[in-house]
Amino acid sequence: MTLSLTHVHGDRVTVAHGAAGTELFSYVYRPEADWEAPKPYLHPVRTLSGGLVTDYRPNDHRWHKGLQLTASHLSGQNLWGGNTYVHGEGYLALPERVGSMAHVAFEEVGAEGDRAVIAERLTWHPHGGELWAEEERRIEVRDVDPDTGSWTLLWTSAVTNRRGEPLRFGSPTTHGRPAAGYTGLFWRGPRAFRGGRVFTAVSPQLAGAAGAAGAAGSAGAAGAAGAAGSSAADPMGSQAPWLAYVGEHDGRDGHATLVFEHAPSNDHLGEEGTHPAHWFVRSDPFAAVAPSWAFHEELVLPPGETLSRTYRVVVADGAWDRARVAAHLAGLAW
Repeated sequence: MTLSLTHVHGDRVTVAHGAAGTELFSYVYRPEADWEAPKPYLHPVRTLSGGLVTDYRPNDHRWHKGLQLTASHLSGQNLWGGNTYVHGEGYLALPERVGSMAHVAFEEVGAEGDRAVIAERLTWHPHGGELWAEEERRIEVRDVDPDTGSWTLLWTSAVTNRRGEPLRFGSPTTHGRPAAGYTGLFWRGPRAFRGGRVFTAVSPQLAGAAGAAGAAGSAGAAGAAGAAGSSAADPMGSQAPWLAYVGEHDGRDGHATLVFEHAPSNDHLGEEGTHPAHWFVRSDPFAAVAPSWAFHEELVLPPGETLSRTYRVVVADGAWDRARVAAHLAGLAW
């Protein structure tokens, strides 16, 4: 089935599928409020049948916007948005630390057959506006499969340090808050997905428990540090090649499954010398997933060097189990 693409210049790129024109997502690159650390994001994101699988500016975290690349702690700056976690003091309103990721230009925007591509150049800035990093980003739609009710988003980011000193990527956990290692690619699910089922390639399938230990401290102005540690069954802070989240819709019958997967080149375990990645995931008090690149320890990027990561996100109608996810991923090529 054919994909189509609509570009509203200066605002967003929307990719739709099939004769019915189901909008799979909009990529919004127009800057928004300074306090929310302006940066591009995907929202709304939908399944092939039109089921919504992202949230936008929820009242608990106005800076949570669909699917977006973030940097919650970056050399003392906050490219996440909202309040900044300070060890011993909790979350504080520090607008002088809130930076941005700015759209510069598109290198390619197009759709043909069952594939679509958005290739973009961006710059990263602290609150003062200096150039800290340049990013090359590529977002692809592929593997559109009406038979399985699924489609795939491939996200690749290559971030090059343009400072004269190292960039230090961290998270609230690297700054002292347990079970709050969020940074990097981040998904916020709709409110209906609270209490969803979470599982990885290696973990038990959990319903409504993922990440609950640290959830209390995530709120904006009032957030206090979360409770320590996750249970052995909780995938929060764990390592696995992929993680799946199953949620049930409001307003329509049925479920949706999202699968987040590391590309082999990510070396997510760190076996080949790459900084290891760990999963940040919550199903309560809201649905959220991030393949964090700095969960437990800071990632240090020297001047002139590039941090490259590629992720696959499968968006599917229905409640998939581990066997179905594993079989589907095995049939996809990178």
